[in-house]
Amino acid sequence: MAAAVKLGLEVFLENRTHELKGKRIGLLTNQTGADSQLESAIRLFHHHPDLDLRVLFAPEHGLKTDAKEGEKFGDSVHSETGVPVYSLYGKTKKPTDAMMQHIDVAIYDLQDIGARYYTYIYSMAYLMEACVRTGKKMYVLDRPNPIGGEALEGNLIESDFTSFVGLYPIPNRHGMTAGELALYFNETFKIGCDLEVVKMEGWQSGMLFPDTGLPWIPPSPNTTGLDMMLLYPGTCLIEGTNLSEGRGTAQPFEIVGAPFIDGIRLQDAVNALGLQHVKARAISFTPAQAKRAGELCEGIQLHIMDRQLFQPLASFIRVLSLIAEMYPEELVFLEYGNLKHPMFDLLAGTDLLRNALANGGAEEFLQYCQKDSETFADIRRQFLLYR
Repeated sequence: MAAAVKLGLEVFLENRTHELKGKRIGLLTNQTGADSQLESAIRLFHHHPDLDLRVLFAPEHGLKTDAKEGEKFGDSVHSETGVPVYSLYGKTKKPTDAMMQHIDVAIYDLQDIGARYYTYIYSMAYLMEACVRTGKKMYVLDRPNPIGGEALEGNLIESDFTSFVGLYPIPNRHGMTAGELALYFNETFKIGCDLEVVKMEGWQSGMLFPDTGLPWIPPSPNTTGLDMMLLYPGTCLIEGTNLSEGRGTAQPFEIVGAPFIDGIRLQDAVNALGLQHVKARAISFTPAQAKRAGELCEGIQLHIMDRQLFQPLASFIRVLSLIAEMYPEELVFLEYGNLKHPMFDLLAGTDLLRNALANGGAEEFLQYCQKDSETFADIRRQFLLYR
């Protein structure tokens, strides 16, 4: 059965390849760069008579999305095509002039997951900058925002807290496609890229990923499905704490726990909050890797009861505030010597949330988020492609 949505990749291959005849192409992609029949963009480009694929760029997690979070990797050669692969998560996150000299045009085709922490959209921005620097044109082959293009949640990153998990001031849940974000980055932050967004056909901003009829390809090792992605704008904040976010289990970012937590007690306390469209269930788990590896943890799994109405950030900040209240001595915000700020603050885009959690001010912070989201809703309106 045909998918309800035709991807930017498919629109480009059907209607636009003549524009690049005789041009040397660099493609930023991974295994998610595939059409609705799961044929990879790399293979489609390599075998197309009008397309000359010269370079591949690999984002975090690599072309096969098998590298762990934060794991650096080097340049390589694509085994099937013999095309050189330049790592954008190794010695550099930015394409160098030496990489760019082999191409005339750059193309971006990656599946995003709709949260500002996800690094693929910043690899896209860095490729845009490299195109400006070296006089190249760039195409973005658009794909769905799997958690929808309407709901917004979160604060805008403060300038002192920018990082590769938050390079531009967008909310935790930004409600935009990669193509829309590219237009926003390019104009608002004066990148000045010669940019072309190839729109999808059939995608509507109210869709969640299952509504598209497209097959799902995980864009990173812990992106397990829709509920994980819907929770992620909130639960990714756990990465900045000593709590386990469930990496090394079958339910990453759907569960939260630690050896010092009483799961039943936390379950009952969270459910007593009366959070809308989500329920907590006590669990115990032992991560096989990552944080708390080999340690028996107790905690909760968050079960979404209404995917369309669920608010991940507001819900999880209230959960985290409760954990801070219940375990004030045990909850720790992680600091790393190579980072200017605690990791939690970089994810939050501010130190206001960490301070609010310490002082019982979560509700005030959520009011601050609401104002920022309303501000961003006005800003993003001119860049939306699927009204």
